[in-house]
Amino acid sequence: MFEQKHQNVASVSVFVKRLALCFGLALFLILVALFIGIAGYHWIAGLTWIDSLLNASMILGGMGPVNQLTSTGGKVFASVYALFSGLVFIAVMGVVFSPVLHRMLHKFHMDDKDFQK
Repeated sequence: MFEQKHQNVASVSVFVKRLALCFGLALFLILVALFIGIAGYHWIAGLTWIDSLLNASMILGGMGPVNQLTSTGGKVFASVYALFSGLVFIAVMGVVFSPVLHRMLHKFHMDDKDFQK
């Protein structure tokens, strides 16, 4: 997906396309994680759909749960989902920042003769 060390830095248009692709992938990961949370809160914790959406969004966003959970299954799901959400956050940040960091490091490691004039 990215150019190799011996290749020139990608053009701005290629870089923008990479950014768009990475943002799309990040959005997809967030939506999948949100769907998992909504389904789990609805079917395991017994919350309504809108309360499930609210709780899943708040956990995924790092804000914490809103509704009080009474069932043991719901509490176990909420704890597992919170840990899962932390990993999703790390993965999404990696996907979003990878093109920018790659471009920066690629330019940093180039010799003066490698720059196109």
